[in-house]
Amino acid sequence: MRDIFEEIFENQPLDPMVSARQGGRPNLRKRFYTRAHIGEGAGEGGFAVLLDGKPIKTPARRALAAPTRSLAQHLADEWHAQTEVIEPGRMPLTRLANAVIDAVADQTAPVAEEVTKYLGTDLLFYRADAPPGLVALQSQHWDPLLAWAHEKLGARFVLVEGVVFAAQPDAAIAAARKAIPNDPWKLGAVASVTTLTGSGLLALALSAGQLDVNAAWAAAHVDDDWQMAHWGRDEAAIARRDYRFAEMQAAATVLRHAV
Repeated sequence: MRDIFEEIFENQPLDPMVSARQGGRPNLRKRFYTRAHIGEGAGEGGFAVLLDGKPIKTPARRALAAPTRSLAQHLADEWHAQTEVIEPGRMPLTRLANAVIDAVADQTAPVAEEVTKYLGTDLLFYRADAPPGLVALQSQHWDPLLAWAHEKLGARFVLVEGVVFAAQPDAAIAAARKAIPNDPWKLGAVASVTTLTGSGLLALALSAGQLDVNAAWAAAHVDDDWQMAHWGRDEAAIARRDYRFAEMQAAATVLRHAV
């Protein structure tokens, strides 16, 4: 199983845009199993995902298992959804699970620190000073999240116009830092959302249930949507964005089902 797993998940470009730049469709492995399901009862590492009764191993040779039956079922469903070939680019939940099991679980403190760093230069703090429509759109999507951070987290952040860096108050960052989850699965999902959106605050709001995944994604792309609305669609950018939204949805699934 390890050789198969390495071939599927380690030696292929996952991003379709990367694949295109490298010369087209990757050499995908044919589906080799009939059934994807979860083991009966929680074992080591949680509820294991099985292929025809055999456990799947992560690239680090750990069991692909989730802490809850519902999350394990989502993983099994992702494997079951593969048809004639196994396409890693369409398995964002499995990729995130691999990262959590093989990396995040062993280094929660450094991962949390990376999220904290984003809180110092968060997307939501840097505002346009023109045109008025963009200014209003940023305010519409972002101001409620800043109000939530102040009211619920006790974090009052500083807003900046333009791209000039402004240091955020240490007290605000420390207050928001307390909301970063300790659980490896939720932490991994928060870290994923943070890097996908450029906003640790968006990730914390999604984790807390303050907004859903669609609203979080829309908030992260206010500037891009404004540009496309006024200057036309960029089809390559949209394709890449769709790919990344699948990763965002995987992180949201983890946040809903990890505990």
